[in-house]
Amino acid sequence: MNPVGASLMIAGALLALSAGLGMLRFRTPYARFHAAGKASPVAFILVALGAMTELTWDGIILLGVAVAAMILTLPVGVHLLFRATHRTTSGTHLVTDALVGAEAFAADRRRRSTRSVARPSEQGE
Repeated sequence: MNPVGASLMIAGALLALSAGLGMLRFRTPYARFHAAGKASPVAFILVALGAMTELTWDGIILLGVAVAAMILTLPVGVHLLFRATHRTTSGTHLVTDALVGAEAFAADRRRRSTRSVARPSEQGE
């Protein structure tokens, strides 16, 4: 293995280790998601770049597709985990909860839309 590929893979492995330690050390779920959502994709990209130095073009293309898929889908997945955690846990560590108004608005909107689509049999006719 060439030294460039090996150093990239070692750097990626150390970054993944730091992400894992961050997930163990941080107290709030939000900080844990942040550690996992930021450091682990960069670690994967570094390891993939290191592996690309040893692969043929077919392997490079496959790893490139995997890296692109991770970059495109990871922000949405982490955001959904944040929202699910926010809705299901108590926010005692938050000074100001900026999502309270947005969630109340969305709940009111859902309530109004279900009333407007009610069947005549449900309206007592």
